[in-house]
Amino acid sequence: MELVPSSDARHSVARVGWFYLRALGIVFVLAFASLLPQLSALLGPQGLSPAVELLDYVRQVLPGPERYLRLPTLLWALGAGEGALRGVGFAGLACGVLLAANVAPRFALVGAWACYLSLTNVSGVFLGYQWDALLLEAALVSLPLTPGHLLPPGVSPAPPRGAILLPRLLLFRLMVMSGLVKLASGDPTWRDFTALQYHYGSQPLPNPIAWFAHLLPPILQRTSVGVMFVIELVFPFLLFGPRRARLAAAFMIALLQFGILATGNYGFFNLLTLVLCLSALDDGVLARWRIGGPPPVAPVLPRRRPRLGAVALVLFGGAYAVLGFSQDFQRLSRRPLPGVLEKVEEVIAGFRSINTYGLFAVMTTERREIVLEGSADGQTWKEYLLPYRPGRVDEAPHFVAPHQPRLDWQMWFAALSSCEDNPWLLRLQEELLRGEPTVRRLFTEDPFPDAPPRFVRTRLFDYRFTDWDTWRATGHWWTRTELGPYCPPLTLENGQLRAVP
Repeated sequence: MELVPSSDARHSVARVGWFYLRALGIVFVLAFASLLPQLSALLGPQGLSPAVELLDYVRQVLPGPERYLRLPTLLWALGAGEGALRGVGFAGLACGVLLAANVAPRFALVGAWACYLSLTNVSGVFLGYQWDALLLEAALVSLPLTPGHLLPPGVSPAPPRGAILLPRLLLFRLMVMSGLVKLASGDPTWRDFTALQYHYGSQPLPNPIAWFAHLLPPILQRTSVGVMFVIELVFPFLLFGPRRARLAAAFMIALLQFGILATGNYGFFNLLTLVLCLSALDDGVLARWRIGGPPPVAPVLPRRRPRLGAVALVLFGGAYAVLGFSQDFQRLSRRPLPGVLEKVEEVIAGFRSINTYGLFAVMTTERREIVLEGSADGQTWKEYLLPYRPGRVDEAPHFVAPHQPRLDWQMWFAALSSCEDNPWLLRLQEELLRGEPTVRRLFTEDPFPDAPPRFVRTRLFDYRFTDWDTWRATGHWWTRTELGPYCPPLTLENGQLRAVP
């Protein structure tokens, strides 16, 4: 017999809120689990962007308490050694588990947010991606939805009415800004609907499905861009409409996320966006899908006078909406904010929890790869291969999401600029010359297992997906053409990095 949701269930989001928070906890677990094995090599004292050096620098330029507001992190108190970094990472992971298990959810959410913020603020470029900011903001807007109990109760309290609108508003801003920045950038590939003809091969970490997707007919690629714009610019407005419109919007946004997830590796970004889509559902949908699990929900008794919590929710939501939309307006218009808003945003900027979004505002039409090599004699060179970046032309792209290999990702961005713009890349080469084990473990294999190389160099290549006939004949997924050197050849002289003539 079909389970038909009642009218009350269609207007209730108590169970949806329960599932939403459990799912958000799982995303935090995935984020910390992906980051923990990389912390030493990225942010440790011998890593590519040592957190301790950043904290020392901030102490010098901001000797007073202002530094705690400008760069909020638990590492001010704990230090920035490997033990402290791992301790914050494991604490965040534990908080994510507690949130997913509905144990002290409010404290767990705040703890996970604080730990992730602490690592993000000392990470340099390595945790500067939009989904890192999105996770912090999702935690902020989810706080009013989060109950304050310690152990899971037999009967869950109903969340405050209207609390579910905040993550829904975040989803709205994320989608609409993703569409608007593409149009505002003036990029010709978005305006003539050809962007996807470049995207699958030029994106940071394609997977095998992306190779097949790039072979789709141009008319289908252009149609896909048109559908994407409709989903990003039209359907988000339905999130606040009647029930059927709201559910249709959630379905279409989720469909777009599954498409991106199927053809690329974007860490936990697509999963987090799907979690935000839950905020557009209601308990009637869960009943129709026969989803059980959460405990029964205590009914909300009507009150004649508004409670203090309801007033606080309105004030919090209003402040969030004003600050969020003001940042979006500033990005699109490129105009300064009014004085009061500008000062407020300066104060809250260090907490990275109200942000603006918009991926791929300008489509990358070429794929450039930095190939890193070492040599013992300056004549014979051996390549350092990262586990997930394109390297050998006969090696298929990888499925890696929701894990995000941060160095693999950052190498893509480095190839879009110059050697001088990426000091961490010089640090990477220096540590390879020194034989630093934590950095060497970032690569698939060490071509110099017995002794570090005497020289390192970087070369720039143009990579392109092969066509169907080439792939069938040779098994090659890529073709590559050398473009020239990236950084000059380097060596260590008296312990200092220097260029080889």
